Amino acid sequence: MAEDPLERIEREEREKQENKGPRTLMTVLAIVAAVLACTLGYLLYQRSSLVKALEGEKAELAQQMVDLQNDFSALSSDYENINHQLDTSREQVAMLIEKLNKTEATNRAKIRQYEKELGTLRTIMKGYIVQIDSLNTLNKKLTADAAAARREAAESRRVNEELSQQVESLSSQVNAGKMLKARAISLTGHYSNDKEGDRHSRVRYMVANLTLLENSLADRGPLRVYIRVKDPEGVLLINNESTGFTVGGETLQATASREVDYEGNEVDLSIYVNDTGEFTHGVYTLEVYTEQNLLGKAECMLR
Repeated sequence: MAEDPLERIEREEREKQENKGPRTLMTVLAIVAAVLACTLGYLLYQRSSLVKALEGEKAELAQQMVDLQNDFSALSSDYENINHQLDTSREQVAMLIEKLNKTEATNRAKIRQYEKELGTLRTIMKGYIVQIDSLNTLNKKLTADAAAARREAAESRRVNEELSQQVESLSSQVNAGKMLKARAISLTGHYSNDKEGDRHSRVRYMVANLTLLENSLADRGPLRVYIRVKDPEGVLLINNESTGFTVGGETLQATASREVDYEGNEVDLSIYVNDTGEFTHGVYTLEVYTEQNLLGKAECMLR
C-alpha cells in the first residue's frame, strides 16, 4: 500500500531531527578535542621554553661560579692568615659548584639560594682584594720607610764615624799639643870642685840640663822628669836612688829624676847623676823623659 506523501515527509523530518543530536555532539566534541590539543601543545611548548630558559640560567650561574673559582685560584697573598681564609673560600666555591651540578634547573628555590651564596662569595672576594691591596700598600710603605730608615741610619753612622774620626783626630792633636817639649838638652861632666870638665879621670858626677818649653795646653801641676844615662858600653848608670817609670806602656829604669811645678811656662832644670861609679873614656848618652813622651837626647864625650 502506497505511503501517504504527507506521512513520508513527516517521517523524514523526524528522522532528521533524531540524527541531528548525535552529529552535533560529535562536532562539539571534535572542536573541544581540537581546542584541548592546541592548549596542551601550547602548554608543552611553554614548558619546554621555560625549561630551556631555566637550563640557560643554570648554565650561566654555573659559568659565573667557575669564573669566581678561577678568580680565587689566581688570588694570592704574602700573608698566612689571608691565605688560610682564601683556601676556605675556594673550598666553598667548589662545594657550591658541586651542589649546583646536582640540582635540577627547575628547582627555582635551590637555584635562587645558590645565586645568593654566589653573591656572598663575590662580596667576600672583593673584601680579600681590598684587604690584600691595603696590606700590600702598607707593606710597600713600611718597606720604603725601612729602606729610608736604613739609609738614614747608614748616613748617621757615616756622620758619626766622620765625627768620631774628627774627634779622634782633634783628640790626637790635643794630646799631641799637650805633650811637653824641651830644648837646650845637654849632659856635662863635673869635677870635685864643681867645675865643668871632660877628663874622665877627674869627673865625679854629671849634670843633665834642659829647658821645658812653654805649652798652654799641657797639664798644670807637679811634673817628674826622668833621665837615662848610658856609659860608652851602653850600660845604664844607676844608684841607690834610681827608680822605674812607665812611658808609652813600657816600663823603664831611670838613672835619676826630678819633680818640678809646671804651670805652662818655660822651666829650666838640672838633674844630677851621682854615685854611679867611676867614669871612663868615651861617649855617654842622655835620654830625657816624662811619663808622656821622650823629650830628647844628648851626648857627652869624656876624654
